[in-house]
Amino acid sequence: MADVSIAEPDITLVLDSKGIIREAKISNDVSGGQTDGWIGRLWTDTVADIGADKVRRMVDDALANGVSAFRQVNQRFPSGLEVPIEYTIVSLGDDTGLVAVGKSLEAVAELQARLVAAQQAMERDYWKLREVETRYRLLFDVSSEAVLLVRVSNLHIIEANPAARRALGVNPEGRDLLQELAPEDRDIVQTMLVRVREQGKAPGLLVHLGPDRHPWLVRASVMTSQPGSVFLLHLSPAGLALQDSDVSDSVPVEEFVDRMPDGFVVIDQDGVILRSNRAFLDLVQAGAEGEVVGERLGRWLGRPGADLKVLLTSIRQHKVVRLFSTTLHGELGTDTEVEISAAGTSDSGSPYIGVLIRAVGHRLPMAGAGDGMGAVLATLAQQVGQNPLSKLVKNTVGAIERHYIAAALELTGGNRTSTAEILGLSRQSLYVKLNRYGLDGDSGTATKRNI
Repeated sequence: MADVSIAEPDITLVLDSKGIIREAKISNDVSGGQTDGWIGRLWTDTVADIGADKVRRMVDDALANGVSAFRQVNQRFPSGLEVPIEYTIVSLGDDTGLVAVGKSLEAVAELQARLVAAQQAMERDYWKLREVETRYRLLFDVSSEAVLLVRVSNLHIIEANPAARRALGVNPEGRDLLQELAPEDRDIVQTMLVRVREQGKAPGLLVHLGPDRHPWLVRASVMTSQPGSVFLLHLSPAGLALQDSDVSDSVPVEEFVDRMPDGFVVIDQDGVILRSNRAFLDLVQAGAEGEVVGERLGRWLGRPGADLKVLLTSIRQHKVVRLFSTTLHGELGTDTEVEISAAGTSDSGSPYIGVLIRAVGHRLPMAGAGDGMGAVLATLAQQVGQNPLSKLVKNTVGAIERHYIAAALELTGGNRTSTAEILGLSRQSLYVKLNRYGLDGDSGTATKRNI
């Protein structure tokens, strides 16, 4: 007759009907030590606090149904060691008692701890990779040297930094590198790239690039990436200075504007940036003017699209905007509170708008500024102890909401459509709030109401 191997429980407890331990046996796989200290004690006294209720429920289930469901408890050994054990209880009869059998979950707990540690290590490595990627992106974008990334398999340009786009006069991404070269230079460039792929480096070449076929010194290296390797091409002008774009020549900006401590940009009637000074680049955390030229100013404003729309509408109507408050979002995640003043030219045929951006986040408060709001908050503070917290919070939110709606009305001169756009509300929602706070008078200005 074949031997049958029966798995032995890690812990076996013999209990009476009251849950008192009469016998205890542990297997050699459990390193808990002696169990003599358990004999004669309630089982609930030998488990962690949170496990006592589970033990009572298992005992009640076994007495009522003959067997209990499996439950996990932390078994405390006399030595002080706690081990996670999964138990079930079987009734032996009327007054015979109960038997609890348990399986150690130490191996499972160890695997779980290892999994958590591995996940944390992966997350740390991921953020390190993101940091390296961010540094690469900043260096790639702010480099004054033209740089192209070219796929090794088909020689298509997959990325070009702002300096390369300005140098070539077009955005070359997606184009074939060979088509950007003069015909007489294509074979020698292909030979150079084959040598770079095989040996890792090759001497630089003088080639002619772009629509005007200006001479450039090209150096190449190869990088391994997904989904395939790429060539990194460095372009340096040879003998000819790079020409500024036509837009830059047609919009003169004096030297003192570049040295202003406040941000200054020139935009067209669609909000596209044509020129900027150094202070604006610092505010949006850009490394070079080429990163912002050609982008819409609304990309960095607090409410993308809405703020720029209100600004351009006001310029078309009044030719000038004063102290328009908003937030400027930097490329590295920093937000700056700013005030914007802008003016268009008196010539209706001129497409240019000058925008002055002043950071006000660290400005010291002026005497008397915000006294009205301060008085309201002081009044609300006096209600502490007289009203519950929920009502105090509701009154405070209402006071602040009313204050900002009134400020938006004043900023837009009572224009409710522009006010709704600034606040990010629908016109219907704005009308409801105007009626609620008594701001729906003909003058469009706030009327005094007690909270």
